[in-house]
Amino acid sequence: MLDDALLDDPAALERADTGGALLSLAGAGARIRNALRLADEAGLGRLRPDGRPRTVLVAGQRAALTAAGMLAALGGSACPVLPLGPTAAAPEESAPATGRAGLLDLAWHLPGWVGSLDLLVTASADGTEPGLCALVEQAYVRGCSAAVIAPAGSPLAEAAVQARALLLPYAPPAPAAGLESTGAAPETDLPPEDPGALWAVLAPLLALAGRIGIASVDQSSLQAAADRLDEVAVRCRPAAAAYLNPGKSLAGRLSGALPLLWGDGPLTGAVAHRFAALLADQAGQPSLAAVLPQALAEHRGLFAARLGNGSGTDDFFRDRVEEPDPLRLQVLLLRRVDEPAFEEEPGTEGRAGTGEAGNGTPQASPDRDAAVLHRTVARAQRLAEDHGVVLGDLASAHGDPVEALAELVGTTDFAAVYLGLAAGTGAG
Repeated sequence: MLDDALLDDPAALERADTGGALLSLAGAGARIRNALRLADEAGLGRLRPDGRPRTVLVAGQRAALTAAGMLAALGGSACPVLPLGPTAAAPEESAPATGRAGLLDLAWHLPGWVGSLDLLVTASADGTEPGLCALVEQAYVRGCSAAVIAPAGSPLAEAAVQARALLLPYAPPAPAAGLESTGAAPETDLPPEDPGALWAVLAPLLALAGRIGIASVDQSSLQAAADRLDEVAVRCRPAAAAYLNPGKSLAGRLSGALPLLWGDGPLTGAVAHRFAALLADQAGQPSLAAVLPQALAEHRGLFAARLGNGSGTDDFFRDRVEEPDPLRLQVLLLRRVDEPAFEEEPGTEGRAGTGEAGNGTPQASPDRDAAVLHRTVARAQRLAEDHGVVLGDLASAHGDPVEALAELVGTTDFAAVYLGLAAGTGAG
């Protein structure tokens, strides 16, 4: 049950946010700037690549894998980007108990075809995963180039030095935005993740990608993305009333619903998957993410299904007072447009709209045919209308894809955290 009063009480939100999630999101723009500064000090600007790698593999967990999906969307067909997640470690691969218990039984393995033509990027917020350290050693033995994003002085950073990999220091959160103890027993297998960790991984990853020519990203784009995140943080600040705050209003609309998060292309699809992951992590809310037009086929059955507490027969005389509210679908269309999706009152939603699907023109690019995209969006709107399902949208009008990514991710991140705090399920 959503606590609407809490959303409009900044002091209550601060007390409820024991994990510092809101502060971490508010500092996302500064996190990007700090990460770029650390990368420059590490020598990224002096890197002179011999050519573009055959494949880029990004290894890690959660934020690292999300960043890999975003890099793949931004890079297009220039170079394949392969997320490399963990597998269960065999007993002989287990390391001594030097790190968190939940990280000791994880292993990462390079595919058999990886060699000197490829690039491995490993990323970790604390750098204590023995499996990632072993992966860097695997890359060294294979002659595969490697880069590591990890805190300086961590075991993973030391493994990078030994393997002659490029070390890009991980930008930590500001002290006030770090995860704090709540007095509850810590979860060893499922530790909470700082929601701002994505930018500490994505910023150096994109800077590296731009340097080696696998994505059209430069320092000015990343600095502009940091500015967009600052703007989102102002619009979504706890002191802003719910009707003026796009994060709070989106949280209110998704409360009690099963969100279907649809992206209109690879980039917004990556945002949809990030939003789904954060809704689960921060709010304990299930959701489904997909990319148009595949989303229409993947989720079509949900529109015709009887969701909720139905028993197959409808007893007219049953007692409805204590019945739970039926589960309802809510489609959120994430997209990029040439202009804002609908007219807004000044200061309400900024350039990212969160109301009913508007009439913004889809933004064309080499991999996004505007006419085809317009027809696909129209099909999605018809499907929702035919089944009485509300379809809203969140749109960015920024031409630069990195800025659009920052605006959409920033807004949805705040929505997930607000939903968790107001529902009493926020990660602590």
